[in-house]
Amino acid sequence: MAATNCSLKPYNTFGIDVQAKAFDRFSNLEELSACINTYKGLELLIVGGGSNILFTKDFDGVVLKNELKGFEVLSETDTTVIVQAGAGENWHEFVLKCIDLGYAGIENMSLIPGSVGASPMQNIGAYGVEIKDVFHSLKAYHIASGEIHTFDAAACEFGYRESVFKRALKGQYVIISVAFQLSKIAAINKNYGAIESQLESMGISQPSIKDISNAVIAIRSSKLPDPKTLGNAGSFFKNPVVDQQLVDRILENHPEAPNYPAETGKRKLAAGWLIEQTGWKGKTIGTCGVHTLQALVLVNYGGSTGQQIYDLSSQIIASVKEKFGVTLEREVNIL
Repeated sequence: MAATNCSLKPYNTFGIDVQAKAFDRFSNLEELSACINTYKGLELLIVGGGSNILFTKDFDGVVLKNELKGFEVLSETDTTVIVQAGAGENWHEFVLKCIDLGYAGIENMSLIPGSVGASPMQNIGAYGVEIKDVFHSLKAYHIASGEIHTFDAAACEFGYRESVFKRALKGQYVIISVAFQLSKIAAINKNYGAIESQLESMGISQPSIKDISNAVIAIRSSKLPDPKTLGNAGSFFKNPVVDQQLVDRILENHPEAPNYPAETGKRKLAAGWLIEQTGWKGKTIGTCGVHTLQALVLVNYGGSTGQQIYDLSSQIIASVKEKFGVTLEREVNIL
């Protein structure tokens, strides 16, 4: 149902109370096309779960909620399967459905908030797996022409928490469905983060993909606040990818600093660790702050504005830059 001067508080996981000039939703292509035509001339913002947005002011345009549903097996062999889901499907529920069907490849990305449609935009990832590793293709509605275009992995130009839809094609398309190539023969990935120790605590030595999912859910639940009870957008910052020389300098004074291989000549640092070393973990400023258990997560304790949370993030960026010479980059979409 369309609304004007609508509060967006229910539609962003930070719970920021800003208004949009108009709000509408679509659950099929006819409704999407009608929305595009109805609100011609207004700035468009497509939202799914609202889990990667920080509103710093009212939105002077129309917010369209993507509610395109569906789950379909496009093709399969004895060992692989290509499944397609509507962009408005809940990501975690989609992961659990694939697990129940015995389709492996995305179990490490359990409990990531948001929608299926947001997953390729962000190239979401967790515990050693990214969307680009299992991505097959997506279909997207071209706003200017109304045509449906298909994108393969190369066309999506995936990077670390990046895709062409956040850069060159930003605002030009609405993702309507995403297809993933999954495996019927599980290649268990338990070597990243605390998965192995979590499995040990669960008494599991030969894990299934369901066991991996349960371990990831347990780890994430123990460290990350539920947006339904505490406003947040998950990880606020990207893990920085920096030159080996900078990592070497940091390791001289902090030999325990977590770091991981990245592209040639680069290393990936843990943003949460860097933030924690600057004393921000658990710190509160007014009604917002840094989560007590995970320094990557900024939280709205109730009543914060988006600008206050943004200003907090700027202070954190400045502290990390001063102490380590590393410039953190926000992962969350700032509006």
